Amino acid sequence: MRKLSQVWLPTLLVCLATAVASAQSFRVQCPTTTVTHPTAADTEPAYVGPTYTGINGYGTTPAHVNGAIKCQQISGGDGYATMGDGTQTYMFSFGPLSGLADIANGQPGTEVPGVFNSVYGGTFAPGDPATSDGAGPGPNGPTKLSYNGAVGLMADTTGNTAAPSTGHVDPRPIEDVGVMNGNIPAPLMAIDEDDEFFLTLTNVGMIMRPDLFEQHTVHFHGYPNASAFYDGVPDASVAINIGGSFTYYYLAPDAGTYFWHCHITPPEHLQMGMVGQIYVRPRQNRVALGTSLYTALSTQQGDLRTKCDSNTDILCSNPLPLTNTGATQSTDALTGQPYKYAYNDGDGSTAYDVEYPIQIHGFDPNFHFVGMTFNPEGFVDMKDKYFLLNGRSYPDTVTPGPLATISADGAMHYSQPLPTIISIPAGGRALLRISDLDVTEFQTLASLGIPMQVIALNAKLLRDQAGNNLYYNTNSITLGGGESLDVILDTCAVRASMTSCTTPMATGTYYLYTPNLDHLSNDAENFGGLMTEVHVN
Repeated sequence: MRKLSQVWLPTLLVCLATAVASAQSFRVQCPTTTVTHPTAADTEPAYVGPTYTGINGYGTTPAHVNGAIKCQQISGGDGYATMGDGTQTYMFSFGPLSGLADIANGQPGTEVPGVFNSVYGGTFAPGDPATSDGAGPGPNGPTKLSYNGAVGLMADTTGNTAAPSTGHVDPRPIEDVGVMNGNIPAPLMAIDEDDEFFLTLTNVGMIMRPDLFEQHTVHFHGYPNASAFYDGVPDASVAINIGGSFTYYYLAPDAGTYFWHCHITPPEHLQMGMVGQIYVRPRQNRVALGTSLYTALSTQQGDLRTKCDSNTDILCSNPLPLTNTGATQSTDALTGQPYKYAYNDGDGSTAYDVEYPIQIHGFDPNFHFVGMTFNPEGFVDMKDKYFLLNGRSYPDTVTPGPLATISADGAMHYSQPLPTIISIPAGGRALLRISDLDVTEFQTLASLGIPMQVIALNAKLLRDQAGNNLYYNTNSITLGGGESLDVILDTCAVRASMTSCTTPMATGTYYLYTPNLDHLSNDAENFGGLMTEVHVN
């Protein structure tokens, strides 16, 4: 017979959390204009020159409006995920409170103000978007909920639902959606160079651990953040209490693949699942068709925030290529869209057709079990036995769509929204944004049949100060916790140029996997672990 406390305690805690939220301050911030972005625009303008010019590099009026305003809201709390052998695992975790539909479809939850500031016209229910407010086809099907705005956002004082202005929110939907709604990996974020990014963290509390009044923060690991106040390290920044919100501000400077995590007792919170990925797309994506990529990169030297003079700056992270290859921005024949690039390379060498974020992580089931049962956690004995790509072990890595797990609130939650199926058009190039947030292990990934070209390490283009590309081809890469790599899989056997494939590789299924056999398992038995499929179509 179940103890009565097991039945009423979660309900009581949800009610208590809502009461605490009402007494505290849940707020969200997403301005439509700023000094750097004086006009309300929900599109990325073409890059034609530095935002500010002059001796100081800043002014009251931008010379060119570059980038856009982007916003996102996340919850800090707990939840459950399902491992490849069916075991439900308890997590400390972040969850989405904006971009719900995009995140459920494997996309970043970062939105422009026109989307973020829209008010939802329906009623949220626990588990949304997995429950989809009664509109969804089932826990593992694609959601029909199309809302990507900020959960809980209310109309302004005039009742205008299209333009909320106060930033005040209704705590009830935030608790309904945010409680027990943790994701692994944490909600994906993506911004463009020159964007102003407003990220609101709302601490909804950890319902399964009411004894822990845990604060949470967001720390962008390795990210060139100019202000310690927004760095997320509680010693030099701020920490967010239960029932409170805080909006971080970032001015996106350097392209690359980064990751983020909670910086409160990091060994515990990282192991328990509070890890996610963020990537910054380069200005080079936004230069006009026909523009010389070398000239575009030269023009960026006028922006004092990102100026890179390899003759005087030994820390220059993105020098001009040694020679001008004559590469220009052009239309990708495979996608019909202008080419995308991993970095401002100036020679087109980091062009790709499709991109996939891949976060490596590991769980220690014993550590997670005692983390839920009020027992002391054995940090010294921590040893991962579940090995995850985007929060899943094989074969769940190739299950399309979000994976749902039923939690202690009785609702299904999209706890693992991001599959790891890599699909590449024959003759095309796929950019893999790989990060390792594992606490206890080094991890290796190998590619069978398709060579891996490593173009960047830890968000730095592999290029020397003279401008020589130091990319290298390999069949495997190894990462430690806190490292990232940008890797291109090229499915062209013979390439006439960066944009022209003479002989594409054979179509079919290839594999990306770890050669460490003990990492190809779920809790040291069965099949699973770090493996996924690469489909060449």
